[in-house]
Amino acid sequence: MAQNLLTIGFDADDTLWHNERFFKLTQDRFADLLKDHADRDHLSERLVAAERRNIGHYGFGVKGFVLSMIETALEVTDNRVPGAVIGELMEAGREMLHHPLELLPHARAAVEAVAETHHIVLITKGDLLHQERKLAQSGLGELFNGIEIVSDKQPEVYQRIFGGRPGGVDGAMMVGNSMKSDVVPALEAGSWGVHVPHDLAWALEHADVSEGSSRFREISDLSELSGLVAEIG
Repeated sequence: MAQNLLTIGFDADDTLWHNERFFKLTQDRFADLLKDHADRDHLSERLVAAERRNIGHYGFGVKGFVLSMIETALEVTDNRVPGAVIGELMEAGREMLHHPLELLPHARAAVEAVAETHHIVLITKGDLLHQERKLAQSGLGELFNGIEIVSDKQPEVYQRIFGGRPGGVDGAMMVGNSMKSDVVPALEAGSWGVHVPHDLAWALEHADVSEGSSRFREISDLSELSGLVAEIG
């Protein structure tokens, strides 16, 4: 156990601000556009399969999501999807990229509270320009000691980021809504992992914590973070 917890990392999407609900709304729009070609559940399965295939090509974020929707539309229509549908999907993507940002409850208070006592860093994955735009809109940027926009979140990524911060990997904590991206790899790196559940979760972000992970914690929302940080010390 770390003698001193000195650095706290925060995920961004669906930890500090809403994100997944805009993907869900666009996916509903996608299902309506293609309802004559595939039922909603089948279309959802095909879209998730396309996203899984394409992560290595397009990365995470809206742009990869839109390309996966277009690919799925081509598949379920045997390449006969109307151009107007493709146009609507592209417009939906542009709307997602420019949708006003909304902070989650307790996000600002939680970040401000731990920023007074700890070195804090934002660690987020996705499209660089979109993540930078959302951070600017959030008004939280000036509170962070560092910003890391990464292509993926693996144990070695946390080792690199936390290794160069106060307390090192052993004295760091990662806070996020994704077990797969935020919690499990941070634990595997040797840091603390704090799960903050969100009512919406992307199908590709599910993972289980190994039994006996003494550095795993879960809080119901960010209002409980400062108490947890004080407890761990």
